Amino acid sequence: MRTWKFGDNIDTDAIVPGRYLTIYDPVTLASHAFEGTRADYAKNVKKGDVIVAGRNFGCGSSREHAPIALSGGGVRFIIARSFARIFYRNAINVGLLPLVCSDADEIADGADLVVHMNEGYVESGRKKYAIEPVPGFLKEIVDSGGLVDYARNLEEVETCTGSRS
Repeated sequence: MRTWKFGDNIDTDAIVPGRYLTIYDPVTLASHAFEGTRADYAKNVKKGDVIVAGRNFGCGSSREHAPIALSGGGVRFIIARSFARIFYRNAINVGLLPLVCSDADEIADGADLVVHMNEGYVESGRKKYAIEPVPGFLKEIVDSGGLVDYARNLEEVETCTGSRS
């Protein structure tokens, strides 16, 4: 996985400019991701790439378009020192996993990265960086593809069994 490095306080307008809020297609939104901030991103991001950032990633407005644009470009993980709370939850709701890493600043732009979720670290070269544990139910939501699909799956289980499992 290739990393795309960003600094502190990257707001949702930097992730996807407000003029694109009428677009709901993830791939089309991805074509505008970081427009005006990092022009090479939308043209070169590939499935499996990872965003690495500093503090307060996703601050600003509460729009879901920002994490949708990132997932539309193939990003599955965002690793940052910290996240704006509403972005963190919106990311999970659309199936994108935010991972908190206090050493995210040390991960280089363009570095190859391997996420070892169960072991609690990410690896770049010979270096390992600890990530905070993610509660199991949040992983289940992301693994389901987001909150809507997670709820749909629960509904199907309830319909088949006649009870909630």
